[in-house]
Amino acid sequence: MPQRKPHNLEIDNLDIQILSILMKNATTPYTEIAKDLIVSGGTIHVRMKKLEEMGVIKGASLEVDPQKLGFDVTAFLGIYLEKGSQYNEAVKKLKEISEIVELHYTTGGWSIFAKIVCHDTNHLREVLNERIQSVPGIQRTETFISLEESIKRQITLSE
Repeated sequence: MPQRKPHNLEIDNLDIQILSILMKNATTPYTEIAKDLIVSGGTIHVRMKKLEEMGVIKGASLEVDPQKLGFDVTAFLGIYLEKGSQYNEAVKKLKEISEIVELHYTTGGWSIFAKIVCHDTNHLREVLNERIQSVPGIQRTETFISLEESIKRQITLSE
């Protein structure tokens, strides 16, 4: 795999090593990272603060398995808008629908592409028919049900 340099020159090899460790396991203690990289814990803390301030790190979150919590259907939805100028208003309304876990403004056939998690197909139908398709500006939708998530990963950083 070819090695690419980060766009921001303030990110060095130590930053990339720190990020690589935490992207594999975000619960790794700073002291353990410092020990592995042969630097002080304070250095890790300062670097992490810098990466947060630069916007490289956008936050931390807990990843749960939706199926284990009763959300058995994952669907992807291509959304056609009547006009591109309706995007911002449509997004405001779509943000209110908690089953939408990702939303992307796209090129190609659809204006918007969304990832939705639902308990079952009845729940999916209710979300689609009663909530999403009633959003002003949405002309129509195209739904794809995921049968299996085969790959889910972070980007790989070169060290």
